[in-house]
Amino acid sequence: MIRLGAVAYLNARPLVQGLDQQSERFSLRFDVPSKCASLLHGGSVDLGLIPSIEVTQRPDYHVVPDVAITSNGRVASVAVFADRPITAVRSIAVDSSSRTSVALLRVLCAQSFDIEPKFVTMQPDIKAMLKRCDAALLIGDGALFTDHDALGIEKTDLGEEWTAMTNLPFVWAFWAGRPGVATAEDVAALGAARDAGVAASDAIATEFCEGDEDKVEIAVDYLRDNIAFTLDDAARAGLKKFLEAAKDQRVVQLLPPLKYYEL
Repeated sequence: MIRLGAVAYLNARPLVQGLDQQSERFSLRFDVPSKCASLLHGGSVDLGLIPSIEVTQRPDYHVVPDVAITSNGRVASVAVFADRPITAVRSIAVDSSSRTSVALLRVLCAQSFDIEPKFVTMQPDIKAMLKRCDAALLIGDGALFTDHDALGIEKTDLGEEWTAMTNLPFVWAFWAGRPGVATAEDVAALGAARDAGVAASDAIATEFCEGDEDKVEIAVDYLRDNIAFTLDDAARAGLKKFLEAAKDQRVVQLLPPLKYYEL
């Protein structure tokens, strides 16, 4: 049995569709992205749906090919919230659940926003974050469902900013693990779960937000329009460019070549 560690956010649900019914092949647990990575690094799970930046920490990791959480343009669920233009921000409270998003924000601050803000790691509570800093970075469901108009603040979408700067998609997360953990049959099963999840995305969104029609509408549009789940050639090019930019900004030290499990 392969122990899977998945992200608890809405955007991961299509990737795990039906996996809980394959108990002979997989066991499944849900955590925040940084915890998924820590569990994988510590050996508590065999495959983790980890933030893409994490592969720079473990050169031996292999990635499940063709399955990922990506965006091409507006992502909606990774954003900086502030009561001023992003170019006027001098301090940013960053979600402690995030690693890839913080790395992307550092790249964008240097290469697009032309600012050098102070970063303060905090729990994802937007009111507390904005009380302490000029801006707040939120990820996942917290960013997706925050009504910035009602709060009277601006929302800077990091997926949108990345694609505007590079004309490439952004890769937020993918399945990865140690060599030999996943067979071709396991990889195929993860791909089939992704296909089933994409086909059932409206139902997944409705169940995830059960009882809140406003959230259901947002979630349905999000899974249809903002998020993609394939690690295609364009996404791989975007990933390569991001990791190179992260190294240029000294967010990471090494750029090991990406390795993939066999199909």
